[in-house]
Amino acid sequence: MNITDVKVYPVDEDKLKAYVTITLDHCFVIRDLKVIHGATGLFIAMPAKRRKDGTYKDIAHPLNADTRNQMERAILVEYQRHLQEVALAGPLPPTSSERD
Repeated sequence: MNITDVKVYPVDEDKLKAYVTITLDHCFVIRDLKVIHGATGLFIAMPAKRRKDGTYKDIAHPLNADTRNQMERAILVEYQRHLQEVALAGPLPPTSSERD
């Protein structure tokens, strides 16, 4: 299995930093992975469904640590690259309502 595409969709929340979509082998898509800032740094949360009792159950997840590490590395590299691109681009120009 190869991760052939990673798309990062940043959000401006306290712990949730981005939603991520990955493509495996150019033929299988997994959406709604999350980049979370936890107590020990960034980590990836798998897509989950809320159950009737209020708990969450992963919809899709790796079956072993090697696969999880490969996914996490690819996603976090792309997330960091995205942050660098945004930083290099600088702030957006003010909108007309912000200038008035």
